[in-house]
Amino acid sequence: MIRMAALFLFLAPLAALACGQPVCLVDPESLSLTEVITFDDVRSGAGPGYNVDEVLALKGARFGERFAGQSVAMRGSHDEISGEAIAPLTMLPGAAGQNLSLVHFSGNTFLNGYGGAGFPKRDAQGEGAIAVLFDEDQSAFAFDLRGGEQGAALVLVFRRDGTFIGPVQVQPTGEFAVGFLREEGRADIAGFVVTNTDPQGLAMDTLRFGKPPNLS
Repeated sequence: MIRMAALFLFLAPLAALACGQPVCLVDPESLSLTEVITFDDVRSGAGPGYNVDEVLALKGARFGERFAGQSVAMRGSHDEISGEAIAPLTMLPGAAGQNLSLVHFSGNTFLNGYGGAGFPKRDAQGEGAIAVLFDEDQSAFAFDLRGGEQGAALVLVFRRDGTFIGPVQVQPTGEFAVGFLREEGRADIAGFVVTNTDPQGLAMDTLRFGKPPNLS
């Protein structure tokens, strides 16, 4: 097991180089991440969930719709985020009923973005953007997708000063975990925004981030 973990740590930076992009989509099991946000200890609800109109602040990260300087528009019933983020990277919520909800289902709680149709309408659930701002810069992160129906998701990654690092596309979507690794393991990821065009919308669960402690 120790040898396998060491192999994953060795291969992860190579994966970031091999994909030729600023941020690579990688096997989340290849990442050694120490912090976990499950959303299970946050107030939630069944059905459309518990509506959250403000920025959701949890240990290690904040959640909302977009970053200051960006704007939101509709692509069909889905959110589309555009524009440059400004420094320092600052989280913004969506309009009332168009931000987030926390849904409890089958023993788990997950995070929904709500689109322009607004809470609690079904055609808005999971179709809004979800933005994440880390308390500390990261070199990698991972999260679980919920509700994917062979659509597409786009992850936009940013530095603390608002500069755009790059996009990562996830297609097709489904019920699985996805991992993201910065080129050459650079620790300058301050936040990201997830949008999607999945027919049923997407939710986020079990966000993982954080570096192992330096024991040298």
